Amino acid sequence: MTTKEFNLNYKIVCSLIAANSRVLDLGCGDGRLLKILKNEKNVGGLGVEINQDCVLRALQKGLNVVQGDLDKGLQEFQDNSFDFAILNQTLQSTKNPEFVIYEMLRVAKKCIVSFPNFAYWKVRFYLFFRGKMPKSKVLPYEWYDTPNVHLLTISDFFEFCKKRNINIEKSVYLTKRKSRSGFLIKNIANFFTEEVIFVISR
Repeated sequence: MTTKEFNLNYKIVCSLIAANSRVLDLGCGDGRLLKILKNEKNVGGLGVEINQDCVLRALQKGLNVVQGDLDKGLQEFQDNSFDFAILNQTLQSTKNPEFVIYEMLRVAKKCIVSFPNFAYWKVRFYLFFRGKMPKSKVLPYEWYDTPNVHLLTISDFFEFCKKRNINIEKSVYLTKRKSRSGFLIKNIANFFTEEVIFVISR
């Protein structure tokens, strides 16, 4: 994503977090979002990241970040250890997304999950007219070097949560650096939305 798109994503995620919360940022990268949350919401934040270079950059920012593989679980954290767990643009790159989501819901009261929507109309048209795996600002990789192993759509996620009795408290739909939320556009969001942010709970 571009810097503006990242800024909008971070702004929305930040707006969903209550001040002074205990936050676990999973797949936190170099800690940019966690740093914003600490500065703007005074959160007690901890990040988990698999990439060692990213962990080092986050630590240089003065953040509490540990190296870990989300697909191996969050055994080091007790139930309800955090107010919020965040999985920002990372779900599609996990090997076992169902397990990761269950672990998030175990350790946090509320979870924020965002991902690129593979049913976005530009992605559909790219695949239909070019006959190749789509590339875009939020899906910039070639098929052979992409970290995304479980691409999904908004409809997929709604169905996933419904079957598992996971409560969707809020959904925010992002397209071209704009955001919308609410029930009224849910049914058409799968076609017109490039990226989505969900707040879920048990």
